[in-house]
Amino acid sequence: MIKSMTGYGIATTDSGSTKYTVEIKSLNSKFLELSLRLPKAFSDKEFQLRTDCNKQIERGKVNLSITIEQADTQTRAAGIDTVLLQHYYKQLKQVADELNEPGGNLLQLALGLPEVVKFDEETLSDEQWKLTEKTFKQAMANFQQFRDDEGRVLENELKGRVALITQNLESVVLEEPKRLAVIRERLENFLSETVGAENIDNNRLEQELIYYIDKLDVTEEKVRLKSHCDYFLETLKSDDANGKKLGFISQEIGREINTLGSKANDAAIQKLVVGMKEELEKIKEQLLNVL
Repeated sequence: MIKSMTGYGIATTDSGSTKYTVEIKSLNSKFLELSLRLPKAFSDKEFQLRTDCNKQIERGKVNLSITIEQADTQTRAAGIDTVLLQHYYKQLKQVADELNEPGGNLLQLALGLPEVVKFDEETLSDEQWKLTEKTFKQAMANFQQFRDDEGRVLENELKGRVALITQNLESVVLEEPKRLAVIRERLENFLSETVGAENIDNNRLEQELIYYIDKLDVTEEKVRLKSHCDYFLETLKSDDANGKKLGFISQEIGREINTLGSKANDAAIQKLVVGMKEELEKIKEQLLNVL
């Protein structure tokens, strides 16, 4: 079964005094591009988180963020940078005076500016990490479930596209006998008009017809195209299904379709070939998002 590279998972754990949130998002990419946004206290856990993501996510452009919210911000406040606070306050007061604006809430505004209030986030307790790790595992499970669900949608889409290619191939099989008869008639008419029917060497004509029709024969292309489509569907069902392998098979399908089109020499078959190419392009677009 295939998985989508697009995924989303979020989980939250609330211990009463602290709320832990882990969010994982991914888009398609040829490789794993992992971006982490962590609180400063988690700096020594970054390697472990990256290792876990490498093992479980495999490929994709991934953003992982962890946030911790304290119910009471005073419990984690370590102090106020008074020098920076005074600096901000003086600047705010100067601007307010220049604009003739009241400055009643300047102190409150200054307290909310960056680095004024210092928080104790330098250390991470074992209990905090256990709760965070639990939240991470739940978010990863939700993320993988999202990928599985999207993969099922992609699988059905791909099966439908391959089925349309196969239907067109079956139509080619029905059209081919008509094509050979038209080619034979066209050659005979051409020779009759150019050299005259009475001057045609029928034995030589039969030899040339056999040679020419053999050059336009698409039996091998039809067999290989059907085989590649079957292999594509088998790979979709297998446990080791992956976007790269399916991409290689789609390339082989494309080669047979192109050869079939170049040898068709028939408007009806060319129309069916164009339909196959359209479906194959849609398949290739979808495969870009398959893990």
